[in-house]
Amino acid sequence: MKNNQLKLSAAALICSSLLTGCQSTQVADEANEVKANQLFAEATKNFPREEKNLRQWDAPVVADLDQDGYPDLLLNDHGFAIRVLWNNKGTYTKPYDLIMGDMHGISAGDFDFDGKIEVIISRGGGSGSNARNSIIYRVDTNRQFSVVEDFTPPLAFMRGRTVKFFDGDSDGDLDLINFAFPSKEMKGQSENYVYENKGNRELVIDNTLPPVKGDGQKTLLTDFNNDGVEDMLIYGNGPVKAYQGKGDLTFVDVTSDIFTTKLTHVTAIAEVDYDNDGDFDLFFTRGKEFTAGQSFYNADTKIWGYYTKRGAFNFEGIEAGDILNIENLQSQWPNKDLYLGESAYSYEFPGETHSGRDVRLVNSDTLGFPDKLDKKGTYIGYVGNRQWRIAGNIWSPSTGVIHNVDAGPVSESDPGLTDLLLRNNQGKFTDVSQQLNLTLAEHSTGLAIADVDNNGYQDLIITKRGNLVDQNEPIVYLNQQAKGFTQIKQHGILSTELGVIGMGIEPLDYNLDGKVDFVLGNERGKWHLFENTNQAAEANHFITVQLGSGLTTQVTALGALVKVTACGNTQTKRLGSTGANYSLSFDPNLHFGLGQCTEPASINVTWTNNETYQTQITEFNKVIKIGK
Repeated sequence: MKNNQLKLSAAALICSSLLTGCQSTQVADEANEVKANQLFAEATKNFPREEKNLRQWDAPVVADLDQDGYPDLLLNDHGFAIRVLWNNKGTYTKPYDLIMGDMHGISAGDFDFDGKIEVIISRGGGSGSNARNSIIYRVDTNRQFSVVEDFTPPLAFMRGRTVKFFDGDSDGDLDLINFAFPSKEMKGQSENYVYENKGNRELVIDNTLPPVKGDGQKTLLTDFNNDGVEDMLIYGNGPVKAYQGKGDLTFVDVTSDIFTTKLTHVTAIAEVDYDNDGDFDLFFTRGKEFTAGQSFYNADTKIWGYYTKRGAFNFEGIEAGDILNIENLQSQWPNKDLYLGESAYSYEFPGETHSGRDVRLVNSDTLGFPDKLDKKGTYIGYVGNRQWRIAGNIWSPSTGVIHNVDAGPVSESDPGLTDLLLRNNQGKFTDVSQQLNLTLAEHSTGLAIADVDNNGYQDLIITKRGNLVDQNEPIVYLNQQAKGFTQIKQHGILSTELGVIGMGIEPLDYNLDGKVDFVLGNERGKWHLFENTNQAAEANHFITVQLGSGLTTQVTALGALVKVTACGNTQTKRLGSTGANYSLSFDPNLHFGLGQCTEPASINVTWTNNETYQTQITEFNKVIKIGK
């Protein structure tokens, strides 16, 4: 810091003597200081993403598909494709299309112990008109995919949403939860299926969990009573429900036993042992979705944006002058048509229309507005006095932002909600958010748990819904050794595209340098890879446990618990546990920051079938491989 202060002092002396360019010089030095202290920088060189604004889904899925030790990525461009990004020792390849169409949850794991990773993908059901079952791919170490034939009987046909592999009966192999958006045809019958792995390379329905309403299939697999059996938290519509696993793939509702109040408007949940006491606490992000007809305006940038869905809409008084510059206009098939001017003639888009479209309209080509809006889609017209009107009737969500707007309709502000950190007290939970300085009110949408500064304590990274017209910056809280959390601003994680809705984020160490990086996704936006450039993380020690299957028994690594104890501090992590709503990652690399500790560290592994392994290490800053 002293060097930075000297630079600023020198800048001030130059200002006093020259009396020109003073403010810009000092601002530049301050900007350089902020940049040097940023925690993250976008790794565009190592991440050749699709440069389109697409309707992403859920959080990125991290899995070592080719089993070379480096984490690959599965990204869901919702309604377009599931894409694979292979990791070539810290550099990702261009996206490879695995399957096209309407897809939702993704999970990976070797459920049949053939030495290859299987990827299960939950397929959408066309709003009930095209019920389909989940599809499974098998991938070998040469990066070749093949489709796994349907079981007998096949996985249930549904409007697919959530799929997650897990060992629900503690026998070492992977069972499955396969949840659907409820279909009217089922007349209230549950489509929340629990499948058992019978050991014959097939999964068979064992039972169902109680039915849910609407988009209520979001699920966290955790162990809230610390008995070694995975439990579930189900959310997304109404209050959170807690189901305790009995160890035989059946579950009992214990919501009122472990929570003192109803937890509503929850958008994501992750387990986090924030205080390193050996049990899993719970962090809940909370917020509300946009409502039909909402509009937003940034007076400084003169950018106006809107959100609508499920019926008629009408935005009048958009004062933009002779030219209407629309960025990232999105509306889904079959209501994606634009009708212009009084005659409502169809606008011809020059390219594909699934991704966000940029449109430039001139008033002389769009004069007037039709009396009848008798077709589904969006109508745009110049109505005089520098004003434009946008109206129509549409089913799926539609969004867009307009530049150079001097005035326009603006909805009332919708105050955010506070996120919650609940401390685990022997299987019952107490809200400690206030005392730990987690008081910011926002509309949060997702979260990641990771030790970003390698000090041995888990930090929080929270994505925000945003407002379409501003760049979206997640919230980063650094854990102050369980005494509280400090919000870090100007941390370097930033989505610059407009017209997007903040979505999911996933931690990973993509180049295995011992610092946790993040992949961030925006609904109606782009994927981003942010590399950890934190100087504190660089200075502190770490180890990465690269975990395989059991040493003496045939058991999956997914769901295994790893404890690392160093200098009196014990950290506990579960392999595969993230804040994703519908999907589940299978990253074999578990990262542990150790601060400045130089004493020997112990590693304790407990696989899901209770096989254990212990070892001690004296060398840090390396990858420790354990298991087959």
